[in-house]
Amino acid sequence: MRTHTVKTATLDQQVIEAGSGPLVVLIHGFPELSISWRAQVRALADAGYRVVAPDMRGYGGTTGPGQRTQDHTLPQLVEDTVALVAALGETQAVVVGHDWGAPVAWHCALMRPDIFRAVAGLSVPFQPRSESGPPIPAMRALAQRVGRGELYIVRFQEMADQIQFDADPAAALRKCFWSYDGATPAADRATGFIPAGLSLMESVSDDAVLPPWMGDDLFAEYVAAFSARGFKQPMDWYRCMDLNWERMADLQGRKITVPALFMVGEHDPARHYSGRHEKTLGDWATELRGNHVIAGAAHWLQQERPDQVNRLLLDFLAGLDV
Repeated sequence: MRTHTVKTATLDQQVIEAGSGPLVVLIHGFPELSISWRAQVRALADAGYRVVAPDMRGYGGTTGPGQRTQDHTLPQLVEDTVALVAALGETQAVVVGHDWGAPVAWHCALMRPDIFRAVAGLSVPFQPRSESGPPIPAMRALAQRVGRGELYIVRFQEMADQIQFDADPAAALRKCFWSYDGATPAADRATGFIPAGLSLMESVSDDAVLPPWMGDDLFAEYVAAFSARGFKQPMDWYRCMDLNWERMADLQGRKITVPALFMVGEHDPARHYSGRHEKTLGDWATELRGNHVIAGAAHWLQQERPDQVNRLLLDFLAGLDV
C-alpha cells in the first residue's frame, strides 16, 4: 500500500493504492479521509484487484481549483472520480462509497455507467431526485414535523458549527466518531437531529471517547489533516445540496442499471432520516444484488466491521463476471 498524488484533469488527488487487476475506487465521506478504507484496500488488493482510495475534493492531501462553496456539487464530484479513473490509465472501475461518498458513488453509476460498471453504497442508500422541490426545505419540514430540533445537515448550511469544528478539530472529530459508533451506548448515540439552542458540538457529551477501532495513531492522522485544511470545504458538500437539485433536473426519474450493492449498520443514525429509501432501493437500482443490515454496527461501517464489509464486497465483486 502506498500513498501518492495522481494529477488529474480536475485535481491533484492524494490516494492510497495497492494491488493490480480490475480497478476499484473507494470514496470516503464526512469527516473521513482515504485512510478510512485501509482495511478494504488491503483485502481487495490481496484478492486480485487494483484498489485506489482518494482524499476527496476539499479533504486531506487533495488540492486544486474549487475553493468556493459552489465548487462542491455532485456533478463535480462525479467528474473528479471520472478524471481519476482516466489519470490511472483505466477505462472502467467499480465504485464504492461510504456516507457522503455513497451519493457520489451512486451518481457515478447513474451518470456514467459506461465507466462505472458496478456500484456499492455503505450507510446511505440512493435517493432519487424529488419532483416536489429541493432537499433542505424538506429537511426543515421533517424536523418540524417530528419535533426533534433541527437536522445537522440543515445546521451545516450556516457557519456556526464550522467555526466550532475549526476551533477544536480533535474534539469535533472525537465527538463525531463516538456519537455515530455502534459501541456507544444507545442513549448517547446521535440521531442526526440537534436540540434547539445547541450546536452539534454542544449536543454531544464532553465525555466522548474514541471508538474501540480508532487507535491513537489513526486518530492523530485525522486530526492533523483537518487541522491543516479545516472543515469549510467538507461542509460545502452539504451547502451544495439544493444546488445539486437545481443542476440535476435532467436526471429526474433515471435509474441505476449497473450491478449494485448496499449495506448499512443496524444502528446507523443516518437511518433516522434516509432509512426510508432502503425499502425502495431496488426500484431505483434495477440490478440490486444485495441489501444488507449489519447487526450491532452503526455508521463507520467499514472500520467497525471490516471483515464483514470485506466479505460482502469480495462476494459482490466476484459475482460481476459470472
